[in-house]
Amino acid sequence: MNEPRYAWVIVWGAFFNLAIIFGVSYSFASFFESFAAEFSAQRADVALVFGISGLIYFTLGAFGGMLADRFGPRLVCCTGMLCIAGGLLATSFAHAMGTVYLTYGAGIGVGIALVYTPAIACVQPWFTTRRGLAAGIASAGVGAGTLIIPLLATSAIHWLQWRDAMRAVALGVLVIGLCAAGLLKRAPGAGGSGSAPPPGASLREAMRSRSFWWMYVAAVLAAPTMFIPFAHASAAARDLGIDDARAVGLVGLIGIGSLVSRFAIGTLADRIGRSLTLVLMQGSMGASLLLWNWADGYTALALFALWFGVSYGGIVSLMPTICMDLFGGRAVSSIIGTLYTGAALGNLLGPVVAGAVFDRTGSYGLVIWSCIALSALATVASARLVGPQPKAY
Repeated sequence: MNEPRYAWVIVWGAFFNLAIIFGVSYSFASFFESFAAEFSAQRADVALVFGISGLIYFTLGAFGGMLADRFGPRLVCCTGMLCIAGGLLATSFAHAMGTVYLTYGAGIGVGIALVYTPAIACVQPWFTTRRGLAAGIASAGVGAGTLIIPLLATSAIHWLQWRDAMRAVALGVLVIGLCAAGLLKRAPGAGGSGSAPPPGASLREAMRSRSFWWMYVAAVLAAPTMFIPFAHASAAARDLGIDDARAVGLVGLIGIGSLVSRFAIGTLADRIGRSLTLVLMQGSMGASLLLWNWADGYTALALFALWFGVSYGGIVSLMPTICMDLFGGRAVSSIIGTLYTGAALGNLLGPVVAGAVFDRTGSYGLVIWSCIALSALATVASARLVGPQPKAY
């Protein structure tokens, strides 16, 4: 094909960067019960840790993108990996939830913000004809990390207790994360010092387009549905008497679904249209929660986790590619990062409100139906992108 050989090195570099940062993020499910027991905290209090982390990395994602546009993805992503490793290490010495909010919530949140947008945006300018497939493979790292790292963390907690397990994860991030970040670099002609900017919209020009704002609305509406299961599905499984290993394993099943989706959905989207595929995935994600609502045992929850993972993975892999299609490569990192700020509030409030509702009612029913309604609205917003869209440049 037309892409240079190093383009595929970039794809796999981004894959491992995303695997590490989201594997760490979703390992929160592994440490959930340890935090609750260690600090005598309710579910809403523990879920706030996950919410703070998400709020920060989505809010600061635009800043991470701007830094990558200026200094290149390698330096920014290496800095992010150092922040994540430091946050994990500091959390392992925490003796109060307030410290966990600062070290795990804020520290890891800042680190992910410096890695996520630069890594995923780095892939798009390297490709033309196979951009959907490349983005799907790169973003499959989220699914792979979600599958593997929480299970490794759970095993480490069993053998080492949670503090030493967190230190082991920090060491893995430091070694593997820095190696993966070192693979990333700008595409030829993708800007940087001493070169002309590639064709495309500036961030300001993108934000003047209706397409950007429909994507932003969809991100805001979909966010609670996307992040509540990661924080609460394992706890819901424990409520049904499911053992801890299988309960945390639900996050791994979400990862499997996500992993499969990112390979398959990218190819499908290149054939039938990326915007139409995004609409289908938004609707599918909301529908998957019906299985959670009706679940009375492990089998139903496992099917829910797989279905949800397929839908979630498709959405996450398609958004950056659609950004590149609409706005070009000139400021793609900044545009994607700004778009992702739409998910920040839902990531913060979704898991926390879900925990508070459960603490008050003893059930996730109201939470689930609210998420289904929000997903329906996100599907409608995404549908506004189907068909020819005017370029912002």
